[in-house]
Amino acid sequence: MRDSFKGLHFGTDYYPEHWPRERWETDASLMKEMGIQVVRLGEFSWHKMEPREGKYDFGWLDEAIALLGRYDIQVILGTPTAAPPAWLVNRHPEILPIDSQGRRRGFGGRHHDCQSNPLYRKYVKNLVTAMAVHFSENPIVKGWQIDNEFGNAHGDLCMCDSCRKSFQEWLQKKYGSVECFNAAWGTAFWSQEYNSFEEVFTPRITVTGENPSAMLDWKCFCSDLIVDFQQIQIDIIRRYCPEHFITHNCMGFADKVNYYDLSKTLDFASHDQYPGGFYGKMPFENNELMAANLDMTRSFKKQPFWIMEQQAGMTGWNIMGRTPAPGQLSAWAEQCVAHGADCVVFFRWRSCTVGTEQYWHGILPHSGRPGRRYAELKEMTKRLSPIMDELSGSMPDSRVGIVFSYRQEYAFSIQPHHPDLNYVNQVLMYYGELYKRSIPVDFVQDTDDFSNYRLVIAPLQYLMTKELADKYFAYAEAGGTLVLTMRTGVKDEHNICMCDRELPGVLSDLCGIEVSDYDCLRDADVRVTWEEDRESGVYYATKWSDIITLKGAEALACYRDEFYAGTPCVTENAYGMGRVFYIGTEPSEKLLEAVMDRAAVSAGIRSIGRKDPGVELSRRKKDGKVWIFALNLTGRPAGYEIGEQQKWKLALGGQKGMLQPFELHIYQGEEGE
Repeated sequence: MRDSFKGLHFGTDYYPEHWPRERWETDASLMKEMGIQVVRLGEFSWHKMEPREGKYDFGWLDEAIALLGRYDIQVILGTPTAAPPAWLVNRHPEILPIDSQGRRRGFGGRHHDCQSNPLYRKYVKNLVTAMAVHFSENPIVKGWQIDNEFGNAHGDLCMCDSCRKSFQEWLQKKYGSVECFNAAWGTAFWSQEYNSFEEVFTPRITVTGENPSAMLDWKCFCSDLIVDFQQIQIDIIRRYCPEHFITHNCMGFADKVNYYDLSKTLDFASHDQYPGGFYGKMPFENNELMAANLDMTRSFKKQPFWIMEQQAGMTGWNIMGRTPAPGQLSAWAEQCVAHGADCVVFFRWRSCTVGTEQYWHGILPHSGRPGRRYAELKEMTKRLSPIMDELSGSMPDSRVGIVFSYRQEYAFSIQPHHPDLNYVNQVLMYYGELYKRSIPVDFVQDTDDFSNYRLVIAPLQYLMTKELADKYFAYAEAGGTLVLTMRTGVKDEHNICMCDRELPGVLSDLCGIEVSDYDCLRDADVRVTWEEDRESGVYYATKWSDIITLKGAEALACYRDEFYAGTPCVTENAYGMGRVFYIGTEPSEKLLEAVMDRAAVSAGIRSIGRKDPGVELSRRKKDGKVWIFALNLTGRPAGYEIGEQQKWKLALGGQKGMLQPFELHIYQGEEGE
């Protein structure tokens, strides 16, 4: 593991090419004063680096890096492959991507590229090689970011002839023979058989309908293509800059690329965190979503991560969001640290006066004069810096794992059943229930080892393989508590419905049930009774109802309405030394609370402590030391209490148990306390 990133904890994203040279030193001086240790440069500056084909100009960048170095500020370089320049597009318009309607997208934004195009890849290799060679011996350059935000672009791209040929080759490698391929896609339906792989199309818009198996493979191919596009750059940088770290700035639950795969050959994963939302959307109070993004990023490599872009002001392109309140920017950055970020880099240093992002505000306003945001973040870096070295490398030691699968997400996005049913939202619903209980959570792949987790929650296990089923059986057999949900075991790995037994298919014996029928709740919710406490009030099943027959399991909740009134909605089954819960619906909040109460007790899961709404309790552990974070994410005073609080030393903060608006407390102790 390369350790050139050690000791770097606070940074900013800087664009010296946007400002006069006579301003650069003022910026560097202000950064130093604020506590900035690292700056990201260059990720959109292809034309500045290569103004004409093969004519490289790194002089301006050398000058900026040297200036930052004089102020003890280190540098991360971004490869600018998300913004091919006009001269390249004019010379080779075939590198522009084509969408599902056959339209070629134009120049003027970013990510206007076809990542499979061999000619484009040649230019990328040439540029990245020139950069790597030039900066390999620069002591101020510590690492690299590949491209920029792969997850938020190419959503409907690219479907050109180059991508079609690459897709055909990908399918041939996967299936071997066209006979196996036709069987896997079920092409007998609507006369979609292929005589050879060369006949296969990219999935452009059809007259009506799409083949679900074809769409699943297309989504997986697109992800693999991005992973490969990144790897060609990584290989070049590893060759010439072996001591530099390499990362990429991911986008939480964005699903264009499988971030588990993308992160495998990175030194660490990074994430771009914007609690104020994108393009005017306002999730400000959705603290659990922000926490989930962070826990998800940590899961990509099961290690601490970086925030490569942390919101530093009001967001907005054409439409703006709300201005963060005093203290709120600091609290958002501190939330990242609490969930495993070893470095927080703020986007951006100064609000830009030109281009699309003129209103995506930075630490400094358009005027460049330090104001409220600068003063707030300067105070935060001063307060947190003394503890950051000690925290570096620590992890939360979670005992709950939530299974997140990109293939399940892809399959459900193709056929969501109910118009409002969404895979990521289902995952976040279960995460949110644990978040509000202050129970730390890891996200896990379905290929991971589950044995370290007392409780595993696996929503919407729609695609099922023998290998995955065996994992769930083995986990419960060994004493784990497993939560499964509706639409489990429906299809095989190729997105074709299985028909050998009733749902949940091969997992029926594990769950002790059969799903004899189901109901898509398009215009109504169904009332539910919690069987142990019939006087507790009304619960609801929403969006979906599995109609369940018990085959050894116990009914915890039953439907009260519709023709299936009286049949089970939620069940519990003893299997081996473990317990298996099955939730046959999207449960209302109260119903979910009841189920998770029971599952947590079964698994022996305990909360970090008690807290008022809007307070977040989390922890990090390393080498026998434990840090507990109590963070108020609201603009009002709030209280909390951690278990056996008297044993913990308050390492940062004011009055124990009471937080002022947006205040952070950090406790320190030894493992076992």
